[in-house]
Order: sequence, then structure tokens, then C-alpha cells
Amino acid sequence: MIQRCQGFKDLSAPEMKAFRFIETVFLQAAAGWGYREIRTPTIEYLYLFTSAGTLTPGKLRRTYSFLDWDGWSGERVVLKPDATIPAARFYSCTVPAGTVARYSYVTNTFMFDATGKKTRERWQLGAELIGSGSPEADGELVALAMEVIERLAIPGVRIRLSHSGLVRALLEKSGMEAEEHGRIFDELLDGNEKAVEKIKEASPELSRVLGLMLGTTGKSAEYLKNLKAMLDEVLGDAGKVIDDFIRVAETVQSLGYECEINLASAKGYEYYTGIIFHLLSGDDIIGGGGRYDNLIGLLGGAGAPAAGFGLYMDHLMRITGRRTSKPAEGTAVAIKAGSNTGAATLNLAVALRREGLNVVILPGGDETAACRFCVELSSGDDGYRLRDENSSEYRLFGQAGQLAVYLSSEMGFA
Repeated sequence: MIQRCQGFKDLSAPEMKAFRFIETVFLQAAAGWGYREIRTPTIEYLYLFTSAGTLTPGKLRRTYSFLDWDGWSGERVVLKPDATIPAARFYSCTVPAGTVARYSYVTNTFMFDATGKKTRERWQLGAELIGSGSPEADGELVALAMEVIERLAIPGVRIRLSHSGLVRALLEKSGMEAEEHGRIFDELLDGNEKAVEKIKEASPELSRVLGLMLGTTGKSAEYLKNLKAMLDEVLGDAGKVIDDFIRVAETVQSLGYECEINLASAKGYEYYTGIIFHLLSGDDIIGGGGRYDNLIGLLGGAGAPAAGFGLYMDHLMRITGRRTSKPAEGTAVAIKAGSNTGAATLNLAVALRREGLNVVILPGGDETAACRFCVELSSGDDGYRLRDENSSEYRLFGQAGQLAVYLSSEMGFA
């Protein structure tokens, strides 16, 4: 028996029902905010993800890459490990400079895992707001993400805020060589929160500040305001990043959402330049995003402020799957075929589908169907016998058109 590749999974029919439900909820919410759906290729050039350090070395080591011999150039290509960078490429190649664009997408990304135990193909729901650099733009993305969470009825989701610019500024003031603090920053972005301890070791001057900031978490913008004077003293001119952090936190709070300030929780991407946010359900991160004002320029575009987020489909399916995978009863018409009625059964199914009705053809001898109505055909020319499972009553129809009109009326399609 041939097994599937390690780290990849099949999606069953109930799982696909949950997948489509979540996808529909997301795309409808995104469209309501003016985000237009796009789709980028599964395969991209490797240099798209290495341009000026768009991905951390740790992430680049785990990409699926190979030579594109069939493309004449022999360029190295990858199964895309990230969805934002291709969306930024799309913007820089197709949109006039200075244009504000809102994109949404549902896509898969690929990242190698040596153990084979973690998922190597990850589906995500994403939104990008390119061309606006205001705190309100960051707040809009948080509002959209939380609207999707609320529509999916996922309770107790928390918002955690960090700031890439503030982390960078602290590292630059640590006294370490650029290469060393760059490596620590990459470790933080890859999710290693313990790497921040190395900053304390390298800079006694920052130890007290970092101990206060990293040893506790705040619950509001007031926490950041209380730290501002101390940070201004330590960071000097770089202190403007704390002002940006405060403005974004205030914007999120103004929407009625509580947020947790946690500077050590800076997991994200190398191209992030500002706010980083994560959505947590229990201990699981179910989504996240951030600001990447330099990315368009790094890819050769005219430069534009931008921010975006992704919601992680596997986590959302695990949380909502039980509710959304249950079959919806009463939404289809079952057709039970008699002997030698194959063509007639199919013709009736096509006629009912043309009227907008859902149809399930029952295999011979199958007596069960989660449908309100069941149509029986005979091998003769006696028409159609319809059973209403709610009332156990039968009706006879001589023509398929008459049956379709009746069913459409009863099921609310007329």
C-alpha cells in the first residue's frame, strides 16, 4: 500500500466541508472590507525570497527548492514558503506606484521539517493592505481578522502585540556586532523567545530595561506609555518606534479589543518593520501578521508602506471542524433508481439540478439518505413517486417538470 508523503495530509469530505465553510466566511468578510481576491503561483523564483534578506536563514534552509531546467534559464525555484512576499511581488509588478491595494487570498505554503511529524504544507487565509502606513491601517487588519474569528464563533481569542522596530532598536543599542544582533533577531523571528536573554548578557546597560520589559507583559497602551520615558533615555532618537507602538495599541483598544503587550513574542518574518500581532486560542497561535514597509522596495518596486496577516487553516479546522463538518440534512433530493432505470435516473437528476436543487442518486438497494424528499423511479412509464420523509406521504408526478416545480416550491427555490 502506497502511503502519502510524511508531513502532508489528505482532507476527507467532512474536512473539506469545514475547509470550504471557513474559506467562505473569510472571503465574504474580506470582500466586505474591500479586499479583492488574488492567487499567486505555487512555484516562485528562489531569489524572490532571498532579496535583501526577505526571509530568515532558518526559514530559507527549510524551503523546497530545485532547478527549473524546463525554463531554459536553469533558475532555482521554490515551492513558495510564504504568501506575503508573492503578494508584494504581484503589487510591485501590476499596480501603479502610490496606489492603495487590498488583497485577500487562500493559499498553501511549503516548509520542510526534518522530523516529518510537523505539517509541511500549510493552508492559510491572508489579507494584505498595501499603500497605507497609518495605525488605522494596522487596526483595520486586526478588525478584519477578529471579524472572521467572531463569525466562526471561536471564543476566548487573545491579541498579542509586539513591535519589530522596537526589537531591532534595542538590539542595535546592545553593543553587539551587527552580525550577532542580526542573528539573535532572526532567532526571535523564528520563535525562539529565549534568544532575548543573550541581549541582557551582552549589554548590562540594557539589562534593567530588558528585565522589566521582557519579564512582564502589559495589558494596554498605558503599559507602553509608562515605559516610554525610560525607553527614550536608552534608545535616544530611535525612541520614535515606541510612539508608533503606542499609537497602534491605542487603535486596537479603541476597537474594543483587549491586547497583551509582549516584546519577547516577536515571532514573524525578516521583512517586518513595525507592529507584529498574533491571535491566540489557548496556547495555540491561530493567526498573525505585521507591518512590512520596506518589502515592496526590496523587491524592486517604488516602495510602499504595507501590512498584512494570515489565519492558519489547520488550527481553525481543528477548532471549528466538529460544528461545520456535520452534513446539512434536508438540503438535497434523493433519487432512488429501480432496475434498468440508469439513464432515466440521470436525466431526472440533470433536470432537477437545472432548477437549482441539490441531488443525491442512491445506489441500488440503498434505503438511507439524509434528505427530506426521496424520488422513486420504476422501469415502466409510470412517472415519479415522491416521498416526503417529514410527513411520510407520497405524491405521484407524471412529468419531471411538474416534480421540479413542486420541489422548488417546497424547498424555497421558487
